[in-house]
Amino acid sequence: MRNADRFNNDPAVLGRRKAQKESYCKHNVEVWYRNMLTKTAPPSVRLSSVSPPGGKHTAMLMCSVYDFYPKQIRVTWLRDGKVVTSDVTSTEELEDGDWYYQIHSHLEYTPRSGEKISCMVEHASLNTPLIQDWDPSMPESERNKIAIGASGLVLGLILSLAGFIYYRREAQGRILVPTN
Repeated sequence: MRNADRFNNDPAVLGRRKAQKESYCKHNVEVWYRNMLTKTAPPSVRLSSVSPPGGKHTAMLMCSVYDFYPKQIRVTWLRDGKVVTSDVTSTEELEDGDWYYQIHSHLEYTPRSGEKISCMVEHASLNTPLIQDWDPSMPESERNKIAIGASGLVLGLILSLAGFIYYRREAQGRILVPTN
């Protein structure tokens, strides 16, 4: 607080800052601004299945688009190559706070065998639209959980069998005597 008051009330510091603004900042802001306007960052797209609110029986897909610049973007759903407009909801472009943006689009649908559902993203950084196809197979994280569970089950069965065999061998030489 003391330093801020001193800098804001010292005419020498204020004069020096104003001179720097006039000689450096105002001269270079045009170059920086023009340079910044030509920059683009391509989006990354992630397609996932989510649970619909309210426990409806339809399925819901979410197309999440991250880390793109500039803000203008178009997210479209395709079903067997045709644009889908009904049962689609999208968020606005959300600022990440680091010059990048993100957007999320949801599609409610009733699954049908053999159909192809895709999320198409059009952005200034892309020469051609980016199309992410939905793969309804089990995600890798779920496959890993099943593999770990199955491995634990097999290991448990092996240890139980080894314990049973050990118990039977130890019990063979003993004679059980009833006690009353």
